[in-house]
Amino acid sequence: MAIRKIKVGAVSYLNTKPLVYAFENGAMANEMELMFDYPSKVAQMLINDEIDLGLVPVAVIPRVSNAQIVSNFCIGATNPVASVCLFSQVPIQEIKSVILDYQSRTSVALLKILLKDFWKTSPDFIASEVGFEKDINGTTAALIIGDRALLELKHYSFAYDLAEAWQQMTNLPFVFAVWVANKSLPEEFISQFNLSIKNSLTHIDKIVESIGFQEYDLNVYFKENIDYILDDKKMEGLKLFLSKIEN
Repeated sequence: MAIRKIKVGAVSYLNTKPLVYAFENGAMANEMELMFDYPSKVAQMLINDEIDLGLVPVAVIPRVSNAQIVSNFCIGATNPVASVCLFSQVPIQEIKSVILDYQSRTSVALLKILLKDFWKTSPDFIASEVGFEKDINGTTAALIIGDRALLELKHYSFAYDLAEAWQQMTNLPFVFAVWVANKSLPEEFISQFNLSIKNSLTHIDKIVESIGFQEYDLNVYFKENIDYILDDKKMEGLKLFLSKIEN
């Protein structure tokens, strides 16, 4: 009788590539089934028990039954992250409305905290759908995340980096996504899973070369903007963020 593979969901953004390189090249192929989608979709799959383990936006952790962080690797930032920004044609104090990216609950929650507590402003919020980026105009700004944000960095007069603002406000790193399971998984699987990720992170130069992304320097992105280690300081930042969204 065949053993059921553990279903693993990961984010389909460039910043995930250094975490999943080994898996995409055959590591643990007999133990796990890997699938990709945008962050809020992967989160919903974990909530619905459609997957067993997912790289999910941290804001979803309180909504996942039996949530367990199973890895000391993450999508984090100790510098500007570059790919989570509020884009605008006017300074932040002149923004009247903000279109919220539908692809991540964490970035939306982070933006609302920063607008209230850091920038001390209260624009109206507008839900988004595919193609919303073109609606940035005048005093209407937009939160854009992921690869699409990297494409927009040169196109707007104002790009407010949310990770940078969080660090300025709290003196702590920000964690966007962590590996969360919704059930107990075998210790051997978890050990091998983390070992494979550790191996993946040694291949960043090869990953950059294979992607061929021209709009932003991925060596800078993977090595400076993104910090993949879930250390104590990042856990402190994560706990602070979760406490703010629960209030």
